[in-house]
Amino acid sequence: MKPLAIRILLSFLILSSSFAISQVNDAIVGRINLFENDNMLTIMAQVENFEPFFVESLSYNLVALKKSASGNYSNNKQAGEFSLMANEKRNISEINLNLNEDEELQVYLFIKQNNHLVSKDTLYLFPKHKQLQEQAVVPEEEFMLKGIVVESVITKIGKDFYDYFYQDYLTSGSKYPFIIYISEKPYYGRSSIITIMIDDRTIYEFMTQPDEEFLKSEVKTSLQYIYQYSRQRKMLFKSNKI
Repeated sequence: MKPLAIRILLSFLILSSSFAISQVNDAIVGRINLFENDNMLTIMAQVENFEPFFVESLSYNLVALKKSASGNYSNNKQAGEFSLMANEKRNISEINLNLNEDEELQVYLFIKQNNHLVSKDTLYLFPKHKQLQEQAVVPEEEFMLKGIVVESVITKIGKDFYDYFYQDYLTSGSKYPFIIYISEKPYYGRSSIITIMIDDRTIYEFMTQPDEEFLKSEVKTSLQYIYQYSRQRKMLFKSNKI
């Protein structure tokens, strides 16, 4: 297996350098590494602990999104929990896929501790012809796949909320150019708290109840908050403040 960068960058794909690593915590660092082996791409999620002590209660989400020349999307998602010894570096997840000359690839890695984001990394690969056509600033809608929802729920109620949310989101006609992250953490008794996050910001959260109508009501409220955030976000993008 050999590093991907030189061969692909000189052939048909260009790694977009305008999208850098976004690091939330300097102690736990997540990275996306790419390798090539017999025309296959290997996406490796690596995490390093720079603390001189054991770190636990860590979790990850690795999402690989591929866009074909015809505009069809396919995705591969992996998630799990892990811990790290002092100063340990570890590969925690691996995705293998084919990527043709005219296809695009977007990869997202999220690292959390106790349900709080501590590190993230993103990577974009574009066909060379498209990169050459886009000499100016690339509009967000061109490089970000719309309608992505990543969940990290722990209960059946949380899963039910996610299912209701995703169904309403798909049928709403609003496919936002950012990732919506739905997470869940335990609370008192059998209850839990569900949090909606976008761009590392908490958009909305609520305490769960084992009631279908309640969950569907919270779905509508969540979508309203997301819509408001999307409008504010678009204005900030135009003024280059986000």
